[in-house]
Amino acid sequence: MVRRVDWLLITPTCLLLVLGLTVLQSVTPNLVFQQATIMAVGLLFLVFVSLINYQILASFSKAAYILTLILLIATVLIGQATRGSVRWIPLGLFNLQTSEIAKPLLIMFFARVLSSNPPKKFVQVIVSTMLIALPVFLIFRQPDLGSSLVLIFVWLGMMFVAGVPIRYFAIGAVVSAIFLPIGWHFLATYQKSRLTTFIDPLSDPLKSGYHLMQSIVAVGSGGLWGRGLGQGTQSQLRFLPESHTDFIFASLAEELGLVGSLLLLVLLACLLSRILRVSHQAVDKYGELISAGVFFMIAFQAFINIGMNIGLVPITGITLPLISFGGSSLLSTLLSLGLVASISNKTSKTFPFEIR
Repeated sequence: MVRRVDWLLITPTCLLLVLGLTVLQSVTPNLVFQQATIMAVGLLFLVFVSLINYQILASFSKAAYILTLILLIATVLIGQATRGSVRWIPLGLFNLQTSEIAKPLLIMFFARVLSSNPPKKFVQVIVSTMLIALPVFLIFRQPDLGSSLVLIFVWLGMMFVAGVPIRYFAIGAVVSAIFLPIGWHFLATYQKSRLTTFIDPLSDPLKSGYHLMQSIVAVGSGGLWGRGLGQGTQSQLRFLPESHTDFIFASLAEELGLVGSLLLLVLLACLLSRILRVSHQAVDKYGELISAGVFFMIAFQAFINIGMNIGLVPITGITLPLISFGGSSLLSTLLSLGLVASISNKTSKTFPFEIR
């Protein structure tokens, strides 16, 4: 049997991983070994999943949804509380963030549902909305607003690709606008502070606005070429909080400058364009929707993470795919890319390296 390695997908993925490790080595070298180990495991998962016929996975879509709910409910029951949030299940060697694992599982589920029963009727749209609402609610209550928004955006993108009439999106937008003020009362105190700080960062520069102010300073001080690896003042002197996770882009921009930032953006663009290409070339609707879901997941997370690092969007705690430190996030992304690689292997228009 002939297998193809999609180098247009694998190359930017590996380069982004190397770039992430490079920045991590500079800002928090004690975490490099842990990240590299999880990275190796994730790449093995990517290869393993890429060798599976993704069409076989369609029969496990309901199981994927049920497993997602089990993991999220288990997080509520036995999850480990960190900084007021219960998002992780302790597994001894590392903590599993269930909201991250939920992403590829729900992409598989909704790809199956939307491909077998295209939501053309309003009742079908309502059913799909109820199906996504349950896991989103469980994640939101952890609380994890960032992952909730990612899942909503991915679901909306997949609904669009599935052919949901535009009028239903318009109705949803109107309903959301009406209930948006009510949603404010369900936000945690720190989430409200992040939104008010986004509007006026100088309103509380030493508390709720501190993260944003330090991130903007770090990005701006990088200049064209950056201060050099290990030479960033904001990250090295620990003025920049979460310099290895949520604000790793600010660390990269400070130490590698505009050139390093553009390199990151180019690699992300290459990866996303290839995923989108695979989606267009998929042999069936199921493969098209899985690839589209992965595209929207990575694109939205990258946009929000970089946007909050430079003050364009509120801080939501979303990591930068393949770059930020975080085992669950890294495994989730690599598993998702494994699905895309499997779909790419079924298309006739790839740039293959054949393995016999």
